[in-house]
Formats: sequence, structure tokens, C-alpha cells
Amino acid sequence: MADMEYNSFAVIGLGTFGATVASELARFGNHVMGIDLDEKNFGSLADELSEAIIADGRDEEALREAGVARYDVAVIAIGEDLEANILCTMNVKVLGVKAVWVKALSRTHHRILLKMGADRVIQPEQEIGQHIAQMLHNPLVRDYVSLGNGFHVVDLGVPERLNGRSLAELELEQRYDVRCLGLMRGSEYIACHTGDVGLVTDDKLLLLGRRKDLRRFGDNL
Repeated sequence: MADMEYNSFAVIGLGTFGATVASELARFGNHVMGIDLDEKNFGSLADELSEAIIADGRDEEALREAGVARYDVAVIAIGEDLEANILCTMNVKVLGVKAVWVKALSRTHHRILLKMGADRVIQPEQEIGQHIAQMLHNPLVRDYVSLGNGFHVVDLGVPERLNGRSLAELELEQRYDVRCLGLMRGSEYIACHTGDVGLVTDDKLLLLGRRKDLRRFGDNL
């Protein structure tokens, strides 16, 4: 799935989460169809999308008539209605959509959706909460991405106390088992395969490592 190029998306459920996903996908130039049972949820979003259809995600025939099967990806963004969320997921799988992403309401729901064959299960509140906690724990962490298998890439700001020091002095690999992928200085990317790069306050270090090792390095700054 990772190397597949997606071009068209059916977003089913246009609450805050679904509407945001649909709007952003459309802004990126994708063909996006939005589906919701309540016309009020479309608002101005209908003008942004390629198609806007009032339909019930629990109704397989309604989704078939809407042409959901023609789309590369279905995003099931139905919120609090667990039954509707699961039925909709089952329906788009039956219709043969190539990739199905689903918003989960709980860990149990997450497991159910995976058993049903969902390609990606999202728990937005949990994922955002973890993201924010990571940045609150260490204010130098500006952003991070999980790569799976315990590895993360962290965007870490260089504090003033490291200004003028060389990258080699940090002993990233030797002391912390953390690898520097490069650094951003303003809009300029600087490779750091050699340790003689001098650090400047507010440089952004792009670091690869396991969470515990990255945290140990961050705590020692």
C-alpha cells in the first residue's frame, strides 16, 4: 500500500474531522467526493469538492449508486455512531474500494476495524494528544513523525546554549544511538554526514532514533 499513488477520495461523514480531511484533499488538487446523510454538514464545503452527495453510509446500494467503487480511497469519518461506522466500512469493502481508511472511536473499535480489513485505522484525538504531549514534554521538539517499529524522526530546535558547537560534540550516535539526517537553517538544508557542521541557535535538527533514545538526548540538552 505504501507505494500506491492516490488520486480520488470518497470521504463519508462530514463532521469536523471528515470536513477537514475532504477540504484539505481538495485543496491539494485531488478529486474528492463528500458524502453525508445531513445536508447541513456540507455548508460551503460543497463548493470545494468535486462531488457532494447526500446518502446514508449504512446503505450499500446508496453508496453503489453514488459511485464510491470508482474511488481509489474511501475515508470513513463517521463520528459517534459506532454501528454506522462499522456498516459503512463493511459496505465500501464489499464495493471493492482499493484502500479504506477509518476513524476509530476506541481501542476495541480499532481492533474490529482491522479485523474487517481496514487498511488504516485512525484515532485522531489519541494521535494528536500523543503529538502534543511529546512537544509539551520537551519544548525544543517542534514536530515528529512515527516511522513504525519504534522509530521516529524528530524536528528538534537547537537551543542557544549549543550555538557555535559542532555536531560531532553532541556524540549523537555514540552516546544516544541517534542519527542526524540533516538540519534546516531557515529554508536551507544542510547535510550532516560529517560531524564538522557548526550549530546555530534555532537550527532545526532532523534526528532519527527510537523514542527512548531521542527523549534521553532531548532531556540532556
